[in-house]
Amino acid sequence: MNPEDPDNPIPGLLGDLLKVIGGAAQGGGTPWLDAARALALGVATDGGAESNVDPLQRIKLEELARVVELHVEEATGLSIEHSYTFVPVGRGAWANRALEGWRPLLARMIAKIGEATPPAPPELGDEFGEGLGALLGQFASTMGPIMLGMQFGSAAGHLARQALGQYALLVPWPPSTELLVVPENVAAFASDWSLAEDTALLWVCAHELTVQLVLDRPLVTERLRELLEAAMAESMAAQQGLAEQLGGTGPDALQALMSDPEALLSDLLTPGSRATSERLSALVAALTGYVDHATGRIAEAVTGSAGPLSEAWYRYRIADSRGRQAAAALFGFDVSRSQVDRGTAFVRGVLERAGEDGLARLLIGGRALPTPAEVDAPGLWLERLDLPEDPAGADPEPRSEG
Repeated sequence: MNPEDPDNPIPGLLGDLLKVIGGAAQGGGTPWLDAARALALGVATDGGAESNVDPLQRIKLEELARVVELHVEEATGLSIEHSYTFVPVGRGAWANRALEGWRPLLARMIAKIGEATPPAPPELGDEFGEGLGALLGQFASTMGPIMLGMQFGSAAGHLARQALGQYALLVPWPPSTELLVVPENVAAFASDWSLAEDTALLWVCAHELTVQLVLDRPLVTERLRELLEAAMAESMAAQQGLAEQLGGTGPDALQALMSDPEALLSDLLTPGSRATSERLSALVAALTGYVDHATGRIAEAVTGSAGPLSEAWYRYRIADSRGRQAAAALFGFDVSRSQVDRGTAFVRGVLERAGEDGLARLLIGGRALPTPAEVDAPGLWLERLDLPEDPAGADPEPRSEG
């Protein structure tokens, strides 16, 4: 198709899109984040308006906070250095706050995509005109980050429909004294499992505060962030491939590609095409197992019986979850049933061998964090911790028990 042909829609389409994107950026917006927010809000609220949270929920959470803090400190042995506030939010607000919480990680990934996006091939300029070739290259470098933002926006929106609290995924957020709770989802969780809503709310608050205290451990969060960034970097190839597809194709092929955006997004939102970081998945499994165990102890101390709650929480966690699985895969780790069971087995194995004191060593962080092999063989982990520290500070080599 001749680029000078007035019936050729491609130059006009690309130009209009770039003008809109450029205008948003000049107005102080961040195109990829704006796209992510819009999609997340639409998915989280199903396109409807979000009602305000009942003020009584704030009062209830304030009362629970004082009870939960005392029991979390006792169950974990960790001191609460900051006074945390539980904040009730709707699904749309949770999705927006999640994107803000994930933003530091995403921004670094976006920057790398921009650096790696190649210019449009010279032959495009020869075949379709220099102006269109340059426009295709600019479009590719712009749309790569936006497509990535839309992936995370979609995942955040779906996750918001089931997240009970802030840490639906074990991904660190920027420091804050607020912890989010989604009352609408907590009520649905309680109803689905025939639990008293106040009891379910207690569980969620205990869980969120326990996660926060774990993430307040510098050496734990440092390692978690390191692995998250490494795992997310693995998806660069897929994003680069998209950029090359957009920037390296001719107008006719590009028009066909853009005419079916649902198929394009479907391909982008399939996390199975990207390898999961085994180290990250293992660490998340171990830390999650610890948090679940501590939360169960807190619920037992407060209610006298945590059995139904623990069972409901387990069933909730292993249920097929489009939002949770997709979001976790984008970050590079696995939250499937096998990983949930893996973390539970690790904690059980440590408790059988070394009790609560042994399990508490997990929170030292650094070299005390288990390798994937040690998550599957907790006896080896405990054995290694009793060995002299490696002066080189290297990660322990994976080993097999037996």
